[in-house]
Amino acid sequence: MTQDIRTGRRAWFMLIAITMLTTAGMTVVLPVLPFVVQRYVPDQSHLAVWVGVLEAVNALCAFLVAPFLGRLSDRVGRRPIIVIAAFGAVVGYLLFGIGGSIWVLLLGRVIQGITAGDLPALFAYLADITPPEQRAKRFGLLGALAGIGTMVGPALGGLLAAVDVTLPVFATAGFAAVIAVLSLVLLPESLAPENRATELTVRDMHPLRVFREVFARRELRPLMLALVFTTVPFLFFVNNFSVLAIDSIAWTATQVGLVTAAVGIIDIVIQGLLLGILVKRIGERGVLIAGIAAQGVGMLGLALVASVLAEPLVFIVGTLVLAAGQGAATATMDAVLSTAVGHDEQGWIAGAIQSLNSGLGVVAPLLAGALYASIAHSAPYWLGIALFAVAIVLLARVRTTGSASATLEPAATEPAARH
Repeated sequence: MTQDIRTGRRAWFMLIAITMLTTAGMTVVLPVLPFVVQRYVPDQSHLAVWVGVLEAVNALCAFLVAPFLGRLSDRVGRRPIIVIAAFGAVVGYLLFGIGGSIWVLLLGRVIQGITAGDLPALFAYLADITPPEQRAKRFGLLGALAGIGTMVGPALGGLLAAVDVTLPVFATAGFAAVIAVLSLVLLPESLAPENRATELTVRDMHPLRVFREVFARRELRPLMLALVFTTVPFLFFVNNFSVLAIDSIAWTATQVGLVTAAVGIIDIVIQGLLLGILVKRIGERGVLIAGIAAQGVGMLGLALVASVLAEPLVFIVGTLVLAAGQGAATATMDAVLSTAVGHDEQGWIAGAIQSLNSGLGVVAPLLAGALYASIAHSAPYWLGIALFAVAIVLLARVRTTGSASATLEPAATEPAARH
């Protein structure tokens, strides 16, 4: 029993370390991505489109691989997937940093996208080591710790970019190497053999089949639809964030990095300090709706910056309000969806969520780039506000339980639906 407790604690602390290193490493690159791409794009008016293409290809690879890795982790365990993906990420980031042409950048994003398909294994790992009643709290805490990485990463990226815009990319490769070694040496396996899936079929790992199955389950459908209508506008924001800063307020990579670091601080406050209180006070549905509404307000600020009010203060406030809403809503949605399925489906639901995010990540950056370059710089943001409104309507219709009628009703598991 004592050994199990020690192993559980070590697993939790390792997951904390991996999460912080992963987010720090990934966000080191965020401020500089358009600046790196800028070197290889002759016509700068096409910068948003090329950034969109690179991110879409990255997301496409993750979309195709995530169901496979998620379901594979249900069969062979979480640890092997996490370790292999971390070593692969080192290769992808090194290629992107070396560059030389837009096609080398593309290859780097392909490899990094494939390795990002391990996220379902990380989410499932957390579910494995956490009782259902504590998952909202732990998802929120992990989000706050990720916020520390998000705070440190962009600030570091902005400072390194002052030396050379590719230096943050090589720093990210270093972070990935540390994660790989830590996972290989210290990370215990979280999925006991008796809880593993007994079979692994190609049918279970087909990305489109995962979509059909998850949307076929009545208790998951409104939540997944709401996830679609909140993920797309957030991807608009992520894809065009640095480009809007360059075009509208003439910011440098260092300034973009500092604001992105502030987003990390917001994540720490919302997910680490306030989320548990908010869930108790207004329930899961209340947190989801309030978080999405805040994202809409933040998106409105960015729409104004892109159209009629190109002021740095409006850009900063809009970004931080959007980030606050996204942090609260995302952690709560992760917990609700995790609780809605059984122990042997944690990898499956995490894979479905990651596949959905990645599938939308293929379309949203291309759409954002096209709207931004062809219609108006503000077009992606106005569309995003409308999509947030649809998500609020969907969640307002979800049945609730509890004294305040504000907690999402626990869903019954239907594992048979997948066979």
